[in-house]
Amino acid sequence: MTAPIAHLKSRFCEKNACIKVVGRANFNLAVEFNCLLTDFEAKGCTAFRLDLGECTLMDSTFLGVLSGFGLKFSLRNGAAEPHLVQLINPNDRIAELLENLGVIHLFQVTRGEPENWDDLADCAPGDATTSREVITKTCLEAHQKLVEINPENEQRFKDVTKFLAEDLERLKKKDS
Repeated sequence: MTAPIAHLKSRFCEKNACIKVVGRANFNLAVEFNCLLTDFEAKGCTAFRLDLGECTLMDSTFLGVLSGFGLKFSLRNGAAEPHLVQLINPNDRIAELLENLGVIHLFQVTRGEPENWDDLADCAPGDATTSREVITKTCLEAHQKLVEINPENEQRFKDVTKFLAEDLERLKKKDS
């Protein structure tokens, strides 16, 4: 039996974004997620709430994109309101990953039923022809962000970031 395709549901209202992550939050979904967060930010979003109750797995690329926004919003607002990205119901595996990679401090983690989430709309899937260059760039930036947030991650992701940087250069040369 194959796993269901991961997808996002969302709503933007009164400067707040509500996003539900369903399935495996991996590098493919990270590109769409990054676009969605960037779009909401451009619309004036000041707080993000993510329901992870149906998110079965989160890879380091998706986590890097998420952590980058967590960092951006915590720096923007300083100590006045440090947790403008709320994670609702992450499973134990995801919570442990957040802790182990040293990024959990960027989020408010809560448990319980998110209220008024019935009207979330399915996000249009990202462009199926997303280029390998865009995916590689997103992966590289996400891993660099994890290292920036927690320098202890440099050793963990040293080989990955090196490979991605080299691959991105090859892809850019190929396209020129």
